[in-house]
Amino acid sequence: MTLRTLLFASSALALSSEASLAFTLNILHVNDQHSRIESVTKTDSTCDAEGEAAGECFGGAARMKAAIDAARADLEAKGEAVIVLDAGDEFSGSLFFTTFGGAAEVEMMNRIGFDAMALGNHEFDRGPETLAEFVAKADFPVLFGNVDASGDNRLAPLAKDHVILEVGGEKVGIVSGLTPETAEISSPGPSVTFGAVDAHLTEAVKALEAEGVTRIVALTHQGDVADLATAAAVPGIDAIVGGHSHTLFSNTIEGAARPYPVMVAGASGAEVPVVQAGSYSKYLGHLRLEFDDAGVVTSASGDTKLLDKSVTPDPEVLARIEEMRAPIAALMEEVVAEVAAPVDGSRETCRAGECQMGNLVAEAMLDRVKGQGVTIALQNGGGLRASIDAGPVTKGEVLTVLPFQNTLSTFNIPGSAIVSALENGVSQVEEGGGRFPQVAGLRFAWDASVAPGEGRIKSVEVREGDAWVPIDPAKTYSAVTNNFMRNGGDGYSALRDQGTNAYDYGPGLEDVLGDYLAAQGDYVPFTDGRITKVE
Repeated sequence: MTLRTLLFASSALALSSEASLAFTLNILHVNDQHSRIESVTKTDSTCDAEGEAAGECFGGAARMKAAIDAARADLEAKGEAVIVLDAGDEFSGSLFFTTFGGAAEVEMMNRIGFDAMALGNHEFDRGPETLAEFVAKADFPVLFGNVDASGDNRLAPLAKDHVILEVGGEKVGIVSGLTPETAEISSPGPSVTFGAVDAHLTEAVKALEAEGVTRIVALTHQGDVADLATAAAVPGIDAIVGGHSHTLFSNTIEGAARPYPVMVAGASGAEVPVVQAGSYSKYLGHLRLEFDDAGVVTSASGDTKLLDKSVTPDPEVLARIEEMRAPIAALMEEVVAEVAAPVDGSRETCRAGECQMGNLVAEAMLDRVKGQGVTIALQNGGGLRASIDAGPVTKGEVLTVLPFQNTLSTFNIPGSAIVSALENGVSQVEEGGGRFPQVAGLRFAWDASVAPGEGRIKSVEVREGDAWVPIDPAKTYSAVTNNFMRNGGDGYSALRDQGTNAYDYGPGLEDVLGDYLAAQGDYVPFTDGRITKVE
């Protein structure tokens, strides 16, 4: 791998005491792109040519390349220092990753010209071997941080703890940290272990300071809440560029969860800016830091830019993406399973009551996470977009049923909130609302004669072993749904507001369904009365 050294000839950045006082570092950053090589719709699924023509597409590698090139050229023309960082989770989320196993992602990152990347948990989705191939192909350092890969002969020679970038005549240290939960939420295998993020960062900062580096950026993949805690706890960090929680920090984009940046009282006495830039290649963050001669941040500003139709995609990257689509088209025809009879996923059925496709998808979701102690699954009927014919099932058919590239979301929630969620689910049956709940691990009865929101849910039971027992409103249950519902989509505010310990970025729902069907053999669709309409 080669480390790009960025040097700028500018009198404003001459090596003098006055220049040091005015040193400015621009950080362009992304996170959680999740293999969105092609542009995406507003709901994060793949956008098509018609959507592009209508100006309804966002992001994608070609648009990201154009946006970063333009921002970098503008800053360099002004003689300002700029680096480009990726806070992890390039893997998993589209058929480009399914097909190329990380090769498409690293090629696009090389074309864009990143200066450093932090590992995300999804980089371990296919184990150490696939990750090692990705790191070996990268033209930029991939930082392992608190990840101990010394026990893996594929990753150990490639692992970098931190990196020092020469930029604008100054040294900038980049340290990294990855959520230790990766051991449970991905597939790193027994040869890789994960230490505590703050303890690692504390030692990494000390090591850089011992080398004379006083300007230090933490590139993390642990979520915004953890980043805020790290900013307050770890001395010597000047800024945190994060990922994992897909949080949009912005002062201008509607719906942003946090302002850009969030300033935290740091352990060294100075305030520490924390940023993140949404997800799925839709956004490009730009953090501007001004340092004094002691390496202390005196000013932090910037914002996240929405990469919409105002950004014209890079034509060379677009052509390369089109070239790479050929094997993906073949993949769509790949047979993944067999079903013994047609599986009904019709709109009319799945938005009004128990349906075969709803049972299939909910059971597949529950099966995927049962080892985590999850006992209840919820899936909105509107997320099921097609039936499946009897016989061979192709990957393309699975994607037709589940086209939204939703991910599994697990969380803890009280029984009372489950009942509230079901009440919302049956509130729009008369209008054919997509929120109707398909379930596994529980059964319920509802009364259409009662007004919506006024107590349509008459009984709810959960499975405990081989028995069905009434749900306990005060008990906390572990549940799984899709990330759309968990974040309040289709009116499921109870899941968003009362769910705790949530992880919204598990495997893609289409992969979960395909894997489940493949494991079943000749799958026989069914309904079993788990949803009852009171007459």
